[in-house]
Amino acid sequence: MSAPLRLRLDAAALIANWRALDRMSGAAACGAAVKANGYGLGAAGVVEKLAGAGCRDFFVATWAEAAVLEQLDVDVAVLHGIRAEDLAAALRSRARPVLNTAAQVARWRAAGGGRCDVMVDTGMNRLGVSVEEVGQGLLDGLQIDTLMSHLACADEDSSTNARQCAALQALKGRTTAKRLSLANSAGIALGAAYAFDLTRPGLALYGGVPRGELTGVVRQVVTPEAQVLQRRTLAAGESIGYNACYTATEPTEVAILNIGYADGYWRGFSNCGIARAGDAVLDVLGRVSMDLTAICVNTAPTLCEGDWVAIDYALPQAAALSGMSQYELLTGLGARSDRVWS
Repeated sequence: MSAPLRLRLDAAALIANWRALDRMSGAAACGAAVKANGYGLGAAGVVEKLAGAGCRDFFVATWAEAAVLEQLDVDVAVLHGIRAEDLAAALRSRARPVLNTAAQVARWRAAGGGRCDVMVDTGMNRLGVSVEEVGQGLLDGLQIDTLMSHLACADEDSSTNARQCAALQALKGRTTAKRLSLANSAGIALGAAYAFDLTRPGLALYGGVPRGELTGVVRQVVTPEAQVLQRRTLAAGESIGYNACYTATEPTEVAILNIGYADGYWRGFSNCGIARAGDAVLDVLGRVSMDLTAICVNTAPTLCEGDWVAIDYALPQAAALSGMSQYELLTGLGARSDRVWS
């Protein structure tokens, strides 16, 4: 059964974004972060399309996310490593863990685990073994594919970026790692020094612009579309929606859409979001609710129940309108939407 709302996904834009980031990565391989269900787009579909374009390295957060990709012929790394509860699944899986702590290293060793990646903390103070632990031999003897770190401030012009880059560079040759990796989407835009051997873009693959250098480089990938549930006329002086946040000053034609904040169309779009039907621009009226959104359809006289409208969702502009980050706009896209690649 088809849903009354869908995500229109542009495969050509996704692939073009990866190829652009791959070029910017220079000699480094360009992977793809596909955690959080491919940033909301559907991980399996994203991986299939990027693998077809030549991407070979994919990153998820958990072993449940890795299991979704198990049948695909791609290299998958699990960023959160291995809890004791994950060990049996990890040993069966084609995916490899990204070890983050001395306890995870010990657990992997004791289980006779093979290939792995390791996260080293170079200044974000989130996940990762310390530089000092690496120097003390914590990783000696491990079959490390990639020694990686993560930039804390890549979307800003911060001195932290250069310090983290230098800290990872200083570890070159200190472990058995075949590759070093640091740059996310914004890190790629910082330049060749940050690319190392492998880059790990996420947001920019899906149309996000974390730094100005990527403006005009990445293309929009996802456009939400919703069906009209009802068309009605709002008389002058009447209000619509919760808390009467919009009151008509003249008779106004309104369409009620089957989309709301439970679908990732956040309350921040209340009275400022935009939908489109052909060339008609349709303003959001009143408060976005859990399942419903009202739009003005004065300029779309033939739009009626069952018709589809597209929601403006270019990520930088949508973030500015809604007050949500570009990451939240993507990963919040709800499970109730059909995902349709074109």
